[in-house]
Amino acid sequence: MPKLPPLIQLRAFDAAARHLSFGRAASELGVTPTAISHQIRLFEEYCGRALFRRRPRPLTLTDAGARLAPAIRDGLELFAAAIATVKQDGDHQPLRVTTTNAFASRWLVPRLPGWRKLHPDVPLEVIGTDTVLDLQAGDGDVAIRYATSRAVPTDGIVDDLFSDTFWPVCNPRLLSTGGLKRPVDLAKQVLIHSYWSPADREPPTWQRWLAAAQRRWRQVPQFKDMQHLSFREELHAIEAVIAGQGIGIFSDVLVAHELAAGTLVKPFKLSLPGYSFHVIRRPNHPRARAIRAFSEWLQSAA
Repeated sequence: MPKLPPLIQLRAFDAAARHLSFGRAASELGVTPTAISHQIRLFEEYCGRALFRRRPRPLTLTDAGARLAPAIRDGLELFAAAIATVKQDGDHQPLRVTTTNAFASRWLVPRLPGWRKLHPDVPLEVIGTDTVLDLQAGDGDVAIRYATSRAVPTDGIVDDLFSDTFWPVCNPRLLSTGGLKRPVDLAKQVLIHSYWSPADREPPTWQRWLAAAQRRWRQVPQFKDMQHLSFREELHAIEAVIAGQGIGIFSDVLVAHELAAGTLVKPFKLSLPGYSFHVIRRPNHPRARAIRAFSEWLQSAA
């Protein structure tokens, strides 16, 4: 491709050619007449031709300038139209939100009508995955991450959302028909487990809860002596507990709806601290305004 002069020279020439005035061109572009005159001289040096007759006044185009002016005007209009189209297409592309499967299903998705009501012009694409996607590589636009206070994400701008607490929960039928009244009664129950990565530090598991319970109550069964049912996917573990297949220990954020509705209950007043949710966005994202709006909406919904 042939080398082109700087865009600032083309814009200065176009404005001066339309107005036939360096002063009015300067006013349109927000610069001084001297700056316009300087850019025009540089452009004339590039072309090797005079493009304006400066004397006698008023300013007029030379033959070369008159041939060049409509071509540059058409080119700038074509640039502007193409950029506007790309920008408009980008504004209507879904904002890609990545978060864990469990958080997406049990917290985010039920609240999405509130986002659509406030921002109908910003569609979302929710990417539910327990894999940490790389925002810097463009795998997503904004992430809702779950991490300990000692492992806050550092790969972008971080907005704190909220923290959770883990409680033993069960179907209320277990309280009446399963004889679940005291910690010792856990010996007759099935403990429901969901997977925690070995990289998670001090995860809120049944082993940790039983250790805490043994410090509070005298009769607490040993973990090794109990019945167990494990799930790789946390959503499946929650569904098993809702169905009455055992007792699980879950985030109060993920089972908030069931606790409020009475579908699940807390049989014991002993909990474990959970982790924190954070909204992560990369600096200088081209859709920074929409992402900030989404982060603010999340915090208000929380």
